[in-house]
Amino acid sequence: MSESKNIIWKLLRQHISASQLVGFALANLIGLTIVLLAVQFYRDVRPVFNDEESFIRKDYLIVTRTVTGAGAMMGNKGEFAEADIADIEAQPWCRQVGRFTSSDFAIDARLGVGNGHAMHSQFFFESIPDEFIDIDPEDWGFDPSAPEVPVIISRDYLSLYNFGFAATQGMPKISEGQAGLIPLQFTLSGNGKRDTMTGRLVGFSNRLNTVIVPEEFMQWANARYAVGATSQPQRLIVEVSKPGDVKIEQYMTDHHLDVAGDKMSASKANYFLTVIIGLVIAVGVVISLLSFFVLLLSIYLLLQKNTRKLQDLLLLGYSPTLVSRPYIRLVVIINAAVLLLAVALMLVGRTAYMDMIRAFGVGGAGIGVAVLVGVIIMAAITTGNVIAIRRKVNGLWLSK
Repeated sequence: MSESKNIIWKLLRQHISASQLVGFALANLIGLTIVLLAVQFYRDVRPVFNDEESFIRKDYLIVTRTVTGAGAMMGNKGEFAEADIADIEAQPWCRQVGRFTSSDFAIDARLGVGNGHAMHSQFFFESIPDEFIDIDPEDWGFDPSAPEVPVIISRDYLSLYNFGFAATQGMPKISEGQAGLIPLQFTLSGNGKRDTMTGRLVGFSNRLNTVIVPEEFMQWANARYAVGATSQPQRLIVEVSKPGDVKIEQYMTDHHLDVAGDKMSASKANYFLTVIIGLVIAVGVVISLLSFFVLLLSIYLLLQKNTRKLQDLLLLGYSPTLVSRPYIRLVVIINAAVLLLAVALMLVGRTAYMDMIRAFGVGGAGIGVAVLVGVIIMAAITTGNVIAIRRKVNGLWLSK
């Protein structure tokens, strides 16, 4: 059998054009390298725009009404009615909306920092649905029979204390690990009632620039201490499906809404990054497809030149599978070599830009996804070539 294969190969290799195969391999190598490098660059640079680790991450916007001078003088509280919230939820870029519930009662907070020092201040609480909180603290909840208030605060608040208040007042600085050990005491008053209960700092949020307590506590406290009905929310947290979509910014402008921080700018940069990388990948895929047709044309021309020899081999009793095997082996070897070279070039290109990305404190992602994309593309191209070769040879078999 091995001798038969060698004879077939010697007969069929005479018309193989090395320049055509090199042209195909080079075009395919360029296209595949572009695709792999674009996929890997996207995965490496994405954390620069986003702290969360998902390839299709969630993004959240904190939305308030725009405060104007006239509105403030007229006592406009900037609340969101249910119709306003329903309109936001109906937008195609909105996944869900969470309401900030504020404390409608007086809160007096006292916390000890050590060495007899204590801070005393008027305070406030807010709550949101648990699915919008970016940490998962232990014992998050509230039991009125054993009242203790778990609290999440913005990580910025700790920085303000350490590098602002503590630095100028001779107070000790606090690490995140020590913060949970600081004794907290809250005095809640309103509606003719006054209670004192302990608090517990359970975590720090990067997403929420406020003081968060469990919703069950807020409902219990507002029902006990607030006078009158609970007010409508003045802030909303909106989970969006297309960060940076220009329709989001247009909606906010048209409805006189503000987005806290620079989330719109970061999301817009992330959106444009996605669009640009998508265009680069599309160019790479087009080049790979063109190279596929170049190889297909080369194989067809080669088969056409060897038509007489192929028919003679088939008449001598060689099966179509055996006759087509040399061409299939040639295609597989070339495509495997292209894949290996494309991965190597991708790694070289990645080395060139990783120093710049590391300057942002990002270590980069693994190369597994990019390599898998390359394997899928080359498997598809190879499968298409193999099917075309077998159909051509089978056509000669049926017409002999």
